[in-house]
Amino acid sequence: MTRLSLLFTAVFTVVSIFSFGQSKDQKASALLDQVSVKAKSHKSIKVDFSYSMVNPKARIKEEKSGTLLVSGDRYRMSVAGQTVISDGTTVWTYLKESNEVQINTLDNKDDAMTPSKLLTSYNANYKAKMIKANDAATESVELTPNNSKNFTKAILEIDKVKKQVKSFTLYDKGGNVFTYTIKNYVTDTPVTPADFVFDSKKFPGVEVIDMR
Repeated sequence: MTRLSLLFTAVFTVVSIFSFGQSKDQKASALLDQVSVKAKSHKSIKVDFSYSMVNPKARIKEEKSGTLLVSGDRYRMSVAGQTVISDGTTVWTYLKESNEVQINTLDNKDDAMTPSKLLTSYNANYKAKMIKANDAATESVELTPNNSKNFTKAILEIDKVKKQVKSFTLYDKGGNVFTYTIKNYVTDTPVTPADFVFDSKKFPGVEVIDMR
């Protein structure tokens, strides 16, 4: 697996965390419900984000940036020379460096990792609790998985007034720390079905690998 593929694996892992968890911490549960309800009220959400991966022991520090467009179950995400597009049924993963696109069927299981869940959904796979925030304008929630996962916890930073996710940090069992910071958050951007379908005509000579 290439380093770029590993990056996308990390992104999708974090996305699954946003299947927000319920717990005995009623304040945390209520806050996450508010974030979810507000996000779902928009026809579309577009975010620009920065990404970093740090592993002090391995002396690794990476920094990237990307964009994510979500509309219902459809999404389009670009980061580190790769673009992942889904119309809610099919997923296209385009690698710019090799001019290659891989086609897969979307996994629609409740705990499946999809970018659409990043800003809109929750379920009972994770426990949530309020923790001390870094500043007065932010509320922080710690999520831990109910079952064994590849990560140990995640920290969400939420805008107290807007009820929007500002950043999230994922800690995995390998000592890696992934941090995603939302730089720009725009709602109800005009979208069309074509935004969520890979058009091979726009990529002359692209190699198509159908894995369905």
